Amino acid sequence: MATTPESADTQSAIEAVAQLKAAREAILGEVKKVIVGQDQVIDDVLTCLFSRGHALLVGVPGLAKTLLVSTIAKVLDLKFRRIQFTPDLMPSDITGTDVIEEDPATGKREFKFFQGPLFANMVLADEINRTPPKTQAALLQAMQEKEVSIGTKTYKLAEPFLVLATQNPIEQEGTYPLPEAQQDRFMFNVYVGYPSEEEEIKIGLNTTVDERPELKIVMTGEDILKYQRLVRRVPVADHVVKYATRLVRATRPNEPSGHEIAKKWIQWGAGPRAVQNLVIGGKARAILGGNFYVSTADVKSCAMSVLRHRLLPNFAAEAEGIDSVRIIRELLQAIPEPKE
Repeated sequence: MATTPESADTQSAIEAVAQLKAAREAILGEVKKVIVGQDQVIDDVLTCLFSRGHALLVGVPGLAKTLLVSTIAKVLDLKFRRIQFTPDLMPSDITGTDVIEEDPATGKREFKFFQGPLFANMVLADEINRTPPKTQAALLQAMQEKEVSIGTKTYKLAEPFLVLATQNPIEQEGTYPLPEAQQDRFMFNVYVGYPSEEEEIKIGLNTTVDERPELKIVMTGEDILKYQRLVRRVPVADHVVKYATRLVRATRPNEPSGHEIAKKWIQWGAGPRAVQNLVIGGKARAILGGNFYVSTADVKSCAMSVLRHRLLPNFAAEAEGIDSVRIIRELLQAIPEPKE
């Protein structure tokens, strides 16, 4: 039987999915040489990377967020930059700026652009809520448009491009909290929690010796771009998209499709970007797990990270001590999954 172009493409895609699954296991193996635990955080970062999204990492200081991100960048052979956000940081400090340069031979002066730390593949925006809104806005333009504007010129950023911003949930005095509209630009809100007792013992043993494990490069930027395109090709059934849509619409208290839980505890629900992120995140989760189709379980596994920062609890919820995590859990139980 002759092989058609369509069947050949499908076969190559299935082989690529198998390769990505094996690469994911190799990435986890290398990262675990340095990082103890945090399996869910690593999976969320990889999901964002292959979905062309960005993530907001929320956790108290000292949980190795910076080390985790820099380690993943090394294993993936990506150019990494860390920006410490402070109240006096200006947009040009992260995007770069034009500087007057004089030619020693001719004495002629001209503007030359010097790139800022945003010109990297993986950018860690440390404590993003400690810098003024205008600097936050410069970062968000780069995230959305994959470019920066300096004066009358626009410069494209190299791909792949991933921003991982961190926030400390404890200290809020003197900070500039991201508005809901800007938080919506982040695909995932990833909670970085404390390690278990067993993991913490291992951390104490592994990080207090004079040894640094050698990390092997598992993947390159070209490979990542190939898999990012593959994610977009993953087929998704109508019932899976309908489930994602139903879940998001259930969070809106002022619409007929809003669930009773939303009407009781939510002031503002998630927008259409949440549906997009649930679907594309489900696609990335599927192929990272070795499947070339999306199930409702893949969508469900992304729901907490996608919706956590897109729901605004109302006064009644705050008075009862109910946060967005509790609301999402109850919604996931209340919204039935359609049959495959």
